[in-house]
Amino acid sequence: MSIKKLTHLFSLTLLLLAPAGLFASENAAHSDNGAAERKEYIKHHLLDNHDFHIIGNISMPLPVLFWDEGAHMAMSSVFEHGTKVAEIDGKFYKIEHAKIIPTDASGTPLEMHGEHPREVAIDYSITKNVVVIMLVCVLMFWLFRGMAKNYQQDLVPKGAAKFFEPLVLFVRDEIAIPNIGKKHYKKYMGFLLSVFFFIWIINLIGLTPLGINVTGNIAITAALSLMTLFITFYTSKSTYWAHIFWMPGVPVPMKIILAPIELLGVIIKPFALLIRLYANIKAGHIVLMSIIAIMYLFENWGAKGAFLGLSFFLNLIELLVAFLQAYIFTMLSALYFGAASEEHHHEEAHH
Repeated sequence: MSIKKLTHLFSLTLLLLAPAGLFASENAAHSDNGAAERKEYIKHHLLDNHDFHIIGNISMPLPVLFWDEGAHMAMSSVFEHGTKVAEIDGKFYKIEHAKIIPTDASGTPLEMHGEHPREVAIDYSITKNVVVIMLVCVLMFWLFRGMAKNYQQDLVPKGAAKFFEPLVLFVRDEIAIPNIGKKHYKKYMGFLLSVFFFIWIINLIGLTPLGINVTGNIAITAALSLMTLFITFYTSKSTYWAHIFWMPGVPVPMKIILAPIELLGVIIKPFALLIRLYANIKAGHIVLMSIIAIMYLFENWGAKGAFLGLSFFLNLIELLVAFLQAYIFTMLSALYFGAASEEHHHEEAHH
């Protein structure tokens, strides 16, 4: 095989493995600022942007909606991938690190808060993360509604149900029932199934060359964790709070000491839940992209091939991590629900 064909095959493999637009050209990679450009592309990939960057200068613009002394609306194409200062409703703005910043006509920020420019008051734009979340929600609704209709006619799974039914049974038999109990697990199954498939599908989409990093955004994982926290509070029994604020079976001085510790644990649990999902997904993206970027530093084709094989292996590992993180989040949520709905027997605590 000729060197030219090898080069084409190598480039195609990189396109399949790496997020679109991750790397600059070969010449830029060997320039003095090549390392800075690679870091900027990796940082750009991890951010929630106002457009879908496809490849090169090709992108799909999204609506930009924000409040800055009034409501403003435009399409992200007016910013030309963040390289242009846009005039919107007589005011000037630019996008810097996925944030909308008020500027003058030359692009100088109007205000500085320390070392950082002032952002618009409220940015409620439809970013690429928002688009992906809505698409995944529609996909899940369409998919599982279709499965439910099929089960109303025939209990034998057909089509997609053949693949998803074992996963539904897995969530029920291996996560919900063992951690919540047969008596109360059914009222939590809707949330547990939704959060499991949502995180799993979102994580899989994040491994495509579309440059999507939804669960690597701490705001998304925080929202999911708050849902778990609110459901835990809403469905908790009085005995759950009694064991937190006035633990039975221990001396009164210890009850006073243990109460703030137990209450702190209630708050820490969802915080640990959001950090675990956010950190694992974001770290996986950074490591994978960094290893692929290293290939551009080597002239030797053997070294390039070695790092290509390593990146391919890590991509396979990320497929497992995508499922594992969905499982862990769902399992810990079920564990918290089980603690909230558990029926304690105060008499047994004194024996």
